[in-house]
Amino acid sequence: MSLQEMDSVKHVLPWTNGQKQVLQFDGCKPKTYINSCHTHSFFEVLQCLQKEEVLCDIKLETDDGVIVCAHKIVLVSACPYFRAMFISFAEGDKYVVNIRELDSNILQLLIDYIYTGKIMVTEQNVMVLLPAAILFQLDYVKGVCVEFLQKQLNPSNCLGMKEFADFYNCMELSSSSEEYIKTHFLKFIEADEFLSLSFEEVINLISCDDINVPFEEKIFECVINWVKHELDYRYDSLPKLMEHVRLSLAPQEYISIKVDQEPLIKNNPKCKDFVNEALNFHIVKKHRHITMPQTIRNSPRQTGLKFLLAMCDSSGMGKCYTSWYDPATKLLHKTLKMNMEFELCALVLIKDHLVFALGNNYINLISIEMLDLSSQSLQWKPTVDMLVDRSFFGVGVLDDRIYAVGGDIIGDSQLNNAEVFDVNIQEWRMISNMSTGRMNLGVGILNNLLYAVGGYKYPFALKSVECYDPTLDIWIPVTQMSTNRRGPGIGVLDDVMYAIGGDCQEYASSTFLKSVEAYSPITKVWSPIADMHLCRSDPRVVTFNGLLYVMGGFNGSTRLDSIEIYNPKTNTWTLDTLSTSVEVIYGAVVIDGSPHLGTD
Repeated sequence: MSLQEMDSVKHVLPWTNGQKQVLQFDGCKPKTYINSCHTHSFFEVLQCLQKEEVLCDIKLETDDGVIVCAHKIVLVSACPYFRAMFISFAEGDKYVVNIRELDSNILQLLIDYIYTGKIMVTEQNVMVLLPAAILFQLDYVKGVCVEFLQKQLNPSNCLGMKEFADFYNCMELSSSSEEYIKTHFLKFIEADEFLSLSFEEVINLISCDDINVPFEEKIFECVINWVKHELDYRYDSLPKLMEHVRLSLAPQEYISIKVDQEPLIKNNPKCKDFVNEALNFHIVKKHRHITMPQTIRNSPRQTGLKFLLAMCDSSGMGKCYTSWYDPATKLLHKTLKMNMEFELCALVLIKDHLVFALGNNYINLISIEMLDLSSQSLQWKPTVDMLVDRSFFGVGVLDDRIYAVGGDIIGDSQLNNAEVFDVNIQEWRMISNMSTGRMNLGVGILNNLLYAVGGYKYPFALKSVECYDPTLDIWIPVTQMSTNRRGPGIGVLDDVMYAIGGDCQEYASSTFLKSVEAYSPITKVWSPIADMHLCRSDPRVVTFNGLLYVMGGFNGSTRLDSIEIYNPKTNTWTLDTLSTSVEVIYGAVVIDGSPHLGTD
């Protein structure tokens, strides 16, 4: 009989009064029902049977004589270790099995986990529970133990944690511990654990490209401290250690004063060779026409040497100070003795070591100062003023030349002129005019062209865009944006230009934006991408490690003390705080090197 025939059959059932009742069905389809309580109830029964030792067919005995009873079928179903034991080995026929070198409390915890799916991890049991979970191949328990220990990492235990993980071949915890040491290197070298490292371990650490060390001087100092800790035994290893100190990345003055005069170095001919090599590197570096051979001792480390140098209004009085931001630790540090007496408009980097700050002083005149990051005594110094006293102008750098574009003159209309500063000859000159006046505009550099994006011309925010070709000294119209934007942040990443936030002011009314659009010079089209978390006008944008960092800005009268990071591969934004509370970030650049930036 088919299923369909069975569905339509007449069912004859006995009736309670002695009569028979015939029920007719209309061919309903079969339906599967799932009892959501079944599994829970099933395991509750198994737990009770195990605790009461009912139908248990295996006793697990530890070295201290404690016996834990269980059901083989349950252990085999949940644990690869017991599956192999009871199916493939002689223990399958035994009623009592010895579990050696395992604490009875830990065994009970794991058997309870097998029956309940619950496990409690504590500081007291985790160091024994993790190896047991590895032995029994209980991946979930292993995972939660690793997660627990990762959250406990600190400078004083990270080395011991790595040794523990390596001993038990726990790669996840070992990698996390190693990454913690690299990320928190400055704190780690202050802990006693660092001084207990072996020679090989010190070499492995300081030779890494990706340790997060802002100043190579710290590498030198930690090597000297490690050697002095057991000087009689470690002195002979000093030259091999110094081979991995990238002295050339330290300031010349530091090498001459601190390194060259260190007694351990002065009395060691091989170490003196490294000092002379580093000093010679700095001499050659000053002569740009001479190329210095690339060696491990003058190669910048991959991370930890790139900083976002931010300019912040500290008091609302028009004064700015200098800070550096470490994206690895997400900390912002204020630097010493680097204050400026004007309100910043922009910050730019030239030749990898010259930072220019452009702004207006208290009487609305242009002020420009320069900071040489290669100098040991960092200090902002005045440089050549612009030809036009402009405010709210845009700034871009192309071929090591600084362009100041548009802006506003107090009491006058928005400017359509622009000028360029040649660092080599220390001179400003005017270039051709834009097609329209713009203030609060964004400036971006893409494919050797300078783009003037949006801005404001009374009474409207602008959506128009034009680009400047320095080889022809002409401005060329570009496809306009979809949104009017005054004060947009501009970022360029992988040959795409991003117009970020701003506000679409019309007369006295403003709407602040969190929208972002991207321009491709290939398609010549602006396309919308994911919105930021917050509306931002006048944010500062830098590119770092394949991501866009959007820092600070305003939302109406609110100063934003946060940073948003855009990943173009996933089209997503991540929001982080910047711990600036009352400051405004007016400029930011990425520094690829090891500047000697002291902190408060």
